[in-house]
Amino acid sequence: MKRLVFFFAIMLLASSQPGTGEAAPQKTPHEKPAVSKVNIPPSVLNITKENTYPNSTQDLPFLQPSEFAKQLIDSSNTKIENPDLIHMMNESNIAKAPLAFGYRATIYLGHWALNYQSTETSPNWEYQKINTNYFDNRGANIPYQIHYVQEAQKTIRGGLTAKIPASDDVQKMMLLKATEKTNLPLSFETIIGGGTKKDQVYNIPANRLGYLHAYASAVNEKGKVTYGEVYLILKGNKRTLAVKNVTSQGIGAWIPVQDLLSFSFTASNTPK
Repeated sequence: MKRLVFFFAIMLLASSQPGTGEAAPQKTPHEKPAVSKVNIPPSVLNITKENTYPNSTQDLPFLQPSEFAKQLIDSSNTKIENPDLIHMMNESNIAKAPLAFGYRATIYLGHWALNYQSTETSPNWEYQKINTNYFDNRGANIPYQIHYVQEAQKTIRGGLTAKIPASDDVQKMMLLKATEKTNLPLSFETIIGGGTKKDQVYNIPANRLGYLHAYASAVNEKGKVTYGEVYLILKGNKRTLAVKNVTSQGIGAWIPVQDLLSFSFTASNTPK
């Protein structure tokens, strides 16, 4: 609905003012860094090559504002980082007209999640247990070697910790910020395929039971989202944005890490 309102408003104004529009540049994709900015413990292993379910990378694009969009963003009294709002402005233009002197208009573009400020980003390497491999080596005189084998396909989902307006937009901004801060392959949903294996060997001593637990990892992202009512203001050939009724709200989210599993091995005399 917001997209339709914005598009209709721009088309109405553009049709009343002759001239050529300003071309919006192409989106610049964000290339996922290879090196993480967080310390990954030795118990956490990468299973990208071994995963029998190929997860698609969730590379959200960092949009380069067009000249028109940048003018509007710079004129705003509140910081605007919402990719969807920037994308809509990139697709729009208002041509300058020589006879626009005295022309005035104020157009309501809707209530938007404008930006997200991160206050804390912390990984939980044991976010969700997804598998247990077990072997009873009691009665044996020599150690037994086991390794990780995923017994069933598992879907790991994250999400916001509370219901808030424009949740999809907020998730996108939180995902972008958490990825920027950690350089980890993050996604609100990831899958570990059944039959996925890892060659890492764990030795079960003689006369012991061995348990190898596998955990999916996730990032706990916390911060503040800012909302506001966005208005497009036209005065002659001057075009600006105004944001009114600005509010802020704290929010958190769990964002799973793709293809990184944490392993915990224990040997016991008795079943657990």
